Amino acid sequence: MTEHRTRVDVGIVGGGPAGLMTALLLKRRGISAAVIETRTKDTIHHTQRAGILEAATVNMLVDAEVGSRVLTAGHEHEGTVLSFDGEAHRIDFQALVGRSVWLYPQNEVFFDLANAWEREGGEIHWAVTDTQVHDVETAAPRISFTDAAGQERGIEADLIVGTDGSRSMCRKLIPEQVRTDHFISYPFAWFGILCEAPPTAPELIYANSELGFALISQRNETVQRMYFQCDPDTDPQSWSEDAIFDHIQAVLGHEGGVQLKRGPIIEKTVLPFRSYVCDPLSHGRLALAGDAGHTVPPTGAKGLNLAFADVRALVPCVEEFIAELRAGRAETGSGAPGSGAPGSGESVSVIETPAALRRYSRTALDRVWKAQNFSYWATNLLHRHPEENPFTHRRRRGEFDAITGSVHGQAYFADSYTGWSD
Repeated sequence: MTEHRTRVDVGIVGGGPAGLMTALLLKRRGISAAVIETRTKDTIHHTQRAGILEAATVNMLVDAEVGSRVLTAGHEHEGTVLSFDGEAHRIDFQALVGRSVWLYPQNEVFFDLANAWEREGGEIHWAVTDTQVHDVETAAPRISFTDAAGQERGIEADLIVGTDGSRSMCRKLIPEQVRTDHFISYPFAWFGILCEAPPTAPELIYANSELGFALISQRNETVQRMYFQCDPDTDPQSWSEDAIFDHIQAVLGHEGGVQLKRGPIIEKTVLPFRSYVCDPLSHGRLALAGDAGHTVPPTGAKGLNLAFADVRALVPCVEEFIAELRAGRAETGSGAPGSGAPGSGESVSVIETPAALRRYSRTALDRVWKAQNFSYWATNLLHRHPEENPFTHRRRRGEFDAITGSVHGQAYFADSYTGWSD
């Protein structure tokens, strides 16, 4: 079967929020992009994902003109509640740092971006198979895959962006002698539920007790999401509905505290997590963004926001890189984008990583490590480790009091949670 080939400035592997936002912002700057994704659009849209969006993430969605649903269907949260042994303290984001966060599920962010990209006629291939990325260490990288109709296809580009998630294929294209994988695992996971019930509280509640961690989150006015700490090997079906709600209520406390709104549970999942960073985030004509380059535990609500911060750092660097290529082609008269092949003046030998992409990696990683620090700290503050003793719990209580009892401690939490400036 003959391979059908197209050519763009940037080929993007991964059609989740990070890949689609990258494609849209590049298009706004006159840079063509094509996106491929192994899942179907419907599968991603109906995979329930939590979503706390920093103000900068909301601004990106608004500025990219993907629609106003984030503002009309999302819920602005001006603070959050930290609870320890049933004692609750509200962290007032607006009073402390003048910023809010928005509750808007990640799968809805994806849906808005996918619709915007398709409305604008952007090239995207859903449900692809046999994906391979070739020659990223040369000036002629390309992607090969089989589309949903069984047609063999190829995308030739000047740059490949890998936004293909935590099990990234693109990440492995950075040689082991170049790449450093930083990671730690956690000895606990989250048991998550969706239940048909009204909101328990107007804002999220992060709770810790001698029983461990629990999070009271939201989805909408009729469906709520909650989590509690569990062993990574837990079988979700081993917990009854009453046992789940009773345990979460026990973490929150029974006397004078928040009383859970209960309802039928429609989903149970166990979510293990770890902290991971790939360094560098660029190599040759390849750049990584989002979970392809780093993952964080969900406690700090940084996953999607960190991916969008990557995109904010990446897009100007890609624009600079493409502008330099175009200027060089204009001077030499070599092939331009759309010719169906790299310019005749370009070598297919191994090349160095362009300066703009090296700068992207440094800039993005600075923020990644800040986010890793906050997420690691919040995770250890709010979870109970196996085999810890009473001293550890009391020490953690002292740390909690130091944060909640000081305007400076509260401001640190608020500034980190709502997102730093770029």
